[in-house]
Amino acid sequence: MSERWWRRRKKKRPWFNDFFDEFDRLEGMTDEIMRKAFETASERAKVRRPYVYGFSMSVGPDGKPVIREFGNVQPSRRGPKIRKEREPLVDVIEEDEAVVIVAELPGVEKDDINLHAIEDRLTFSVNTPNRKYRKELTLPARVDPKSACASYKNGVLEVRLKKLETAVKGERISVK
Repeated sequence: MSERWWRRRKKKRPWFNDFFDEFDRLEGMTDEIMRKAFETASERAKVRRPYVYGFSMSVGPDGKPVIREFGNVQPSRRGPKIRKEREPLVDVIEEDEAVVIVAELPGVEKDDINLHAIEDRLTFSVNTPNRKYRKELTLPARVDPKSACASYKNGVLEVRLKKLETAVKGERISVK
């Protein structure tokens, strides 16, 4: 009984062949329209890139939840947009005398990481043929960019900046 009714009827009355061929053509067109209508943005994209989206949730110092998103999927009015650069998973930890930033940057060399810090902001990026990361952070306290200490090991970048009371100009940071 899985055969369509008009196909079964076509076998019984061959003079309706043209009529039933039209049903077959309409069924094919409908299937194609439905397939295209429910196709996702990543399936329509000509360049197939991996897409990553996630979030981390923690409790802030004030007891309220803090939700941080990461990945290369950006919401837009016409559905999700896939960017070339990924936004890595980042944690910002405020200590008594320092601000510590921990970021996951798998698959890159430490020489490929570019860091730039100013008194209230840290920007880091990686631009290689295989991996592209970018993140700009607003820091919870003013910091001294000259006191920056960065280390990178096993895909994890850690930047430690001492807190400061007065403003200082931007400073480039070398990764150890």
